[in-house]
Amino acid sequence: MPTNEQRRRAAKRKLERQIERRAERARRRRQRLTIIAIGAVVAVLAAGVAIYLVTRPSDSATAAPAAAAAGACTYTPDGQASRPVQAPNPDPERTGVVGLTLQTSQGAIPLTLDRAQAPCAVNAVTSLAQQGFYDDTPCPRLVTGQGLQVLQCGDPTGTGSGGPGYRFAEEPPTNLAPSPLGQGASNYSRGLVAMAKASQPASTGSQFFLVYGDSALPPEYTVIGRIAPEGLAVLDRVAAGGDDNSNSAGGGKPTIPVQIQQARVS
Repeated sequence: MPTNEQRRRAAKRKLERQIERRAERARRRRQRLTIIAIGAVVAVLAAGVAIYLVTRPSDSATAAPAAAAAGACTYTPDGQASRPVQAPNPDPERTGVVGLTLQTSQGAIPLTLDRAQAPCAVNAVTSLAQQGFYDDTPCPRLVTGQGLQVLQCGDPTGTGSGGPGYRFAEEPPTNLAPSPLGQGASNYSRGLVAMAKASQPASTGSQFFLVYGDSALPPEYTVIGRIAPEGLAVLDRVAAGGDDNSNSAGGGKPTIPVQIQQARVS
């Protein structure tokens, strides 16, 4: 029979083996946790890199603002021109003002166009005027209602559907006050000149409207300049004559006809 001493040594060896096994299990568990933690960190870093690669601006995207800042305008061919004209230079001047006088059957309407505010639109209007596109053309629509008081011109056909054979993107104004009529409209105040457009974006062409009374409109119409006081006096006189209410969108032909005899750039 084993002696008490032998039993004590055997029990001690058994306890030591148990302690060693527990230590080994604890070491392996720590290794697994370390590997899992490292894997999680790697996964997070990989996800972050993936998100960066997906969301960062591409080379072409970062180049686009630089191209725009350099002065590039895009004039996209669009149907038949009401009169034959050449598309404008796509690289316009972006500073300074341009004088444009509309000599009309009711008197002169001098305008001051601001290149810095809307370089692509001012460039287009100036180019069209220099090519005689606006000469001998009617202003076919006058609106005299509360909240919209404008005379629209710039279509040689006089139908409201004509254009220069190209279209370009709007340059929305950022400095208009909210309209007192609310509903997200901006106040296109008396004296502004703005470009007309269709309901879809990038549909600006040759047509423009002269604001003779504060008008509430979505801030989607490119503002190109201002009307001189003597021009506003002409518009007030035309507006006082009223319109024939023939336009389904509001207003109609002015009772006192307005014909642009010549658009002269100065």
